[in-house]
Amino acid sequence: MEQRTLGRTGRPVSVIGLGTWQLGADWGDVSEDDARAVLEASAEAGVTFYDTADVYGDGRSEQLVGRFVAEHADAGFVVATKMGRREEQVPANYVEANFRAWLDRSRRNLGVDTIDLVQLHCPPSEVIDDDATYDVLDRLVEEQVIAAYGVSVETADQALSAIARPHVASVQIILNAFRMKPLDAVLPAAEKAGVGIIARVPLASGLLSGKYGLDTTFAEDDHRTYNRDGSAFDVGETFSGVDFATGVEAAQEFARLVAASGLDVTPAQAAIAWVAQLSGVSTVIPGARNTDQARSNAAAGAVGSLPDSLVAAIADLYDRRIREQVHGRW
Repeated sequence: MEQRTLGRTGRPVSVIGLGTWQLGADWGDVSEDDARAVLEASAEAGVTFYDTADVYGDGRSEQLVGRFVAEHADAGFVVATKMGRREEQVPANYVEANFRAWLDRSRRNLGVDTIDLVQLHCPPSEVIDDDATYDVLDRLVEEQVIAAYGVSVETADQALSAIARPHVASVQIILNAFRMKPLDAVLPAAEKAGVGIIARVPLASGLLSGKYGLDTTFAEDDHRTYNRDGSAFDVGETFSGVDFATGVEAAQEFARLVAASGLDVTPAQAAIAWVAQLSGVSTVIPGARNTDQARSNAAAGAVGSLPDSLVAAIADLYDRRIREQVHGRW
């Protein structure tokens, strides 16, 4: 597995990491044994970067990841968590006392004194733009509560604001073949500043696997059921903000393009590889609910650059079917 430096953390991480939202909640039920098997399979496939959050299963994901990493203390794993969604997402809640309380809880869950990387979890723009936010985070670094910090964002404008800060180590943003806006300005700005890019939702909530049909249904506790209208959180987190019918049809065309390219890869692997090949991307963090998915996703790290003809065809697909729905919103 290729290793890349994660921005200003200075730490090497696998180009394909593992997002662990699925191991906590909101994707249907995943047992503890299955979660542990996913972590093991990803590590065996070369994954060294794990992304979690304090609200995934109310800490369950952090606990699972923390125990797993502790049992592999010499493996060189890097763990990133996120904070800020345990309270209402209003600027008044993003204060030092809450930061410390949230981080103390995450340190207990992860079983560490110093967290490798903490990211503000899609906070309001006012928080990202506020000098006071970074003053507190800098103190937490000085006290070794955290080794580094970054921001997980919803929009390109938020990403650019965070990238301009001198001590922001990384920015996490939705980036996939159905969400291309970060290519316009965010990736070039991050690369110039030495800020790492953590690309999340690379499969557009599974759409880009090409396995869904218009009649596909999901569990009631799966965000792909209950958040299609954005009533629980930003609608862009579910299917990248593309309406399901459009997404299914576009994903089926994406799968046909991959098949016609002659590459011996699945549509999901091609979608992950498309993100990984982008200049400025540090790591891509697909999630996995089982070991087969974990291994298949990690294998995308060996695909390398996609053929120019396929890259051009994917761009054309985006322009024809997707751009109008999402490009101006995030």
